[in-house]
Amino acid sequence: MAEWLPLLLFLAVCLVLLAGYPVALSLAGTALIFALGGAAAEVFDASLLEAFPNRLYGIMTNETLIAVPLFVFMGVMLERSKVAENLLDTMAALFGPLRGGLGLSVIVVGMLLAASTGIVGATVVTMGLLSLPTMLKRGYSPSLAAGAICASGTLGQIIPPSIILILLGDVLSSAYQQAQLDMGIFSPETISVGDLFAGALIPGLVLVLLYAIYLVGVAILQPAAMPALPPEDRALRGRALAERLFKVLLPPLLLILAVLGSILGGIATPTEAAAVGAIGAILLAGGQRQLALPMLNEVMRSTTQITAMVFLIFVGASLFSLVFRGYGGDELIERLLSDLPGGVIGAMLVVMLVMFLLGFILDFIEITFVVVPIVAPILLAMGLDPVWLGVMIAINLQTSFLTPPFGFALFYLRGVAPPELSTVQIYRGVIPFIIIQLLMLGLLAWWPTLATWLPGVVYGR
Repeated sequence: MAEWLPLLLFLAVCLVLLAGYPVALSLAGTALIFALGGAAAEVFDASLLEAFPNRLYGIMTNETLIAVPLFVFMGVMLERSKVAENLLDTMAALFGPLRGGLGLSVIVVGMLLAASTGIVGATVVTMGLLSLPTMLKRGYSPSLAAGAICASGTLGQIIPPSIILILLGDVLSSAYQQAQLDMGIFSPETISVGDLFAGALIPGLVLVLLYAIYLVGVAILQPAAMPALPPEDRALRGRALAERLFKVLLPPLLLILAVLGSILGGIATPTEAAAVGAIGAILLAGGQRQLALPMLNEVMRSTTQITAMVFLIFVGASLFSLVFRGYGGDELIERLLSDLPGGVIGAMLVVMLVMFLLGFILDFIEITFVVVPIVAPILLAMGLDPVWLGVMIAINLQTSFLTPPFGFALFYLRGVAPPELSTVQIYRGVIPFIIIQLLMLGLLAWWPTLATWLPGVVYGR
């Protein structure tokens, strides 16, 4: 019975979270209860808790994690400074004469916002508020409009620079070193957040391309579902449109290139690039005459709240993983995965399925801090590439966040959608994009080079 206590601990945490208690407190509180109960029953060594302060010190001194508040600040600043609204208006003017032009505009702007903010919830809500009423007014299929917005909003999961990829890269780096030490390699190789950024770039762009191909196909086969904008709505043409494109599109692109280019070019670490992004977002807001003291106060407050939430979850997850390992949970999971038929392929399939299902009840941050440290060292010890594994996890959870009935992106859009758009229409609209996501997962599984080639070129992995 005692050997199954780690799984009982994990199940208890899931139940407490479903009951609606705060994530960080649920992780830490449940783990502490199990630790104290186990110590009283003499099945848990309470002295293991003495390692907790060292873990907290490790979090506090981790320079990579400084990038989190900086990228959060960058994303919130761009969200508040009407960058998304201006981009959407400009892209709609560019693609509007085409059937499906508004849909393509949503995908392109979603990609740019993903690369600028990396905050999934904010992107879905922003796109829902700005583009959904316009698409419905112009005769777009309600389900198609909802699906395009949800799918484009979740691109922040996979397209760098993403907060999620930063957290996942830091966790995978520790897991990769642990896996090598367990294998008797005492001068372990490391991976960086930059490796994961480079690995996610091509799959993210391929995913955008697949989205666009699907929308073009629908526009050709079902033109009534995606009409072109009427001539009277095409206010910008010719030189005026070119000037608007230059003014609105160029600054965000330069900011993205400055952040990503400095990382991939080896000029700056992700933390240093995040600082560049934060300063660039301030300059961009100032250039569009949106920067004012009240807005800056609001941005700082939002940044502090989001950052505090992330790090409090990190602290709770650290205590949870300590107790989980104290009960022998890592050995239990390793034994269960090793005994599965199919070897590493069977283990990978089971882990992906479990993470997909957990994505219905847990946020990416919780899965990254709780589940990935448990399963990643085992999978990496089986010979999987850490960058490929990280990109697979990111796309898998991105798919989970789109999948009815519990996908987080669906809840975000439902919260801002007009009453005439039914929940069933939202569910129906995301199904083709879920199929595209699964296709992308299959491509990546069949052709891992999609994720490993660019890091090899840039960093010589």
